[in-house]
Amino acid sequence: MPEASTGKGLLENWKCLLACTLVSMSPFQYGIDFSLIGGLQAMPGFLRVYGHKDPSVPIGYNISTGRQQLISSLMTLGAFISSSSAGLLASYLGRRPCLWMACVLCCASNVIMMTTTNMSGLYAGRFLIGIANGWLMTFSQLYIQESAPARYRGLMISVFQFWTSIGSLLGTIVDNATHSLPGRDSYIIPLGIIYIVPFLMGVGMIFIPESPRWLLLQDKTEQARKSLLWMRPHPEAVPDEMDDIQTAILAEKELASSASIIDIWKNPIDRRRTLLAVAAISTQAASGAMFMIAYGTYFFEMAHVGNAFQNTCILTAVGVAVIMINSAVISKIGRRRVFLMIGMFICGVSQFAVAAVYHVHPGTVSTGKAIVGLSVVYIMGYNGMVATYAWLAGGEIPSQRLRSYTFGIAAAVGFAGAWLATFTAPYFINPDSLNWGPEYGWIWGPSCMLTVVWVYFYLPEIKNRTLEEIDEMFEAKLPARKFRKYVCTGRHITDNKVAVDTKSEENVEKEATVHIEKT
Repeated sequence: MPEASTGKGLLENWKCLLACTLVSMSPFQYGIDFSLIGGLQAMPGFLRVYGHKDPSVPIGYNISTGRQQLISSLMTLGAFISSSSAGLLASYLGRRPCLWMACVLCCASNVIMMTTTNMSGLYAGRFLIGIANGWLMTFSQLYIQESAPARYRGLMISVFQFWTSIGSLLGTIVDNATHSLPGRDSYIIPLGIIYIVPFLMGVGMIFIPESPRWLLLQDKTEQARKSLLWMRPHPEAVPDEMDDIQTAILAEKELASSASIIDIWKNPIDRRRTLLAVAAISTQAASGAMFMIAYGTYFFEMAHVGNAFQNTCILTAVGVAVIMINSAVISKIGRRRVFLMIGMFICGVSQFAVAAVYHVHPGTVSTGKAIVGLSVVYIMGYNGMVATYAWLAGGEIPSQRLRSYTFGIAAAVGFAGAWLATFTAPYFINPDSLNWGPEYGWIWGPSCMLTVVWVYFYLPEIKNRTLEEIDEMFEAKLPARKFRKYVCTGRHITDNKVAVDTKSEENVEKEATVHIEKT
């Protein structure tokens, strides 16, 4: 389908982009959770309830390594479990019902965290909000990938990442404003803002349609047509787009008659797409970002790097600015491979530099300034390049028939990597354990560089391609380096459609013959 038929401007596609923007607010919860919890662990009011007195640290309180691990990592563990099951839920329930379910659970888990003073209650709240966040992150991206026009898919995933950064920024600002309050108010007030986005999304989704591709996969043709008519600016182009989607679905069904989680590994083409999607999303965890996001404030505090809360606000604000710049250029120059490689290289060099500076002159004012500056460089590379393109590539690669299963597994592995990073980080940075502090960068620098090598050799370039064109290129078994210049002809889809039609005609002839013989 020609790209022009999806609408030539943002204004023409305003309804679809508005719907995708509403759904893209989902990661606000993920971003705000990490920033809030990271700040809470450096608040005396929080540590009086869940930590212990420690005169040797700057704030007079600390928290045990074990508790720190569980408070931060239970959320990502819950996200891992929920995203693992997302494929099955999304396939049968649809995208919108699953998002509503996530919004309700998010609010319920936050009630637990705000009302409890018991460690077990806090752990339960952290785990449940992780399940909600895993669903929000997975189902929202499925909706965006399947609904946004090809030329604006990158933009919408960039907006998706923008909400993550906005959540992180708001969390750090509120933490900075309340951290000195006496008692539990210092962390109860920040937790209260978690309700905002689930409420807005829950109400807003009443007015937007379901994903048209999911509806077609469920053979709900009339509902899919109405959904596309609502989303697309040119009604006359809707029949052609529906034909393209249905033809691609028929072609995939010809290759495999079923669509279950086992099928993502059976067929060599589906297996390749699954492994690529998993690896693409896992580049986020490989960058070491979870260490910077989850423990940024605590990290700055224990490393004696100026005002920890203000430094975290600066760092997050820079991340938001970079995301905004990225959103302005992603549709025009957003090459996935190039940006991912440059971004991961910047992250790797920054991690090496932070570790080296602190190793040579630990605890000095000049070292503190250098660490803050290098952290800003790191967040520019991560937010501006890695975060957006990792989710974008991972969401575009799966086949339409198995998209919810493949993307669910890819997201789950990404969350597993995030869980591993958040769970192990306290061992390295907590003064009660190894006390590496900024030298933790020695671990993540090599990880970033290895990822650069993988992207160069294996990740295909699929910028501005429709999902049907991506299907054709994978069916053609192209090596990664040939994706960018490949000219799609529709041949593979057409061939499969002819095969399906021919098969159907043969079945009709056989039935007719049997009928004649019987009579």
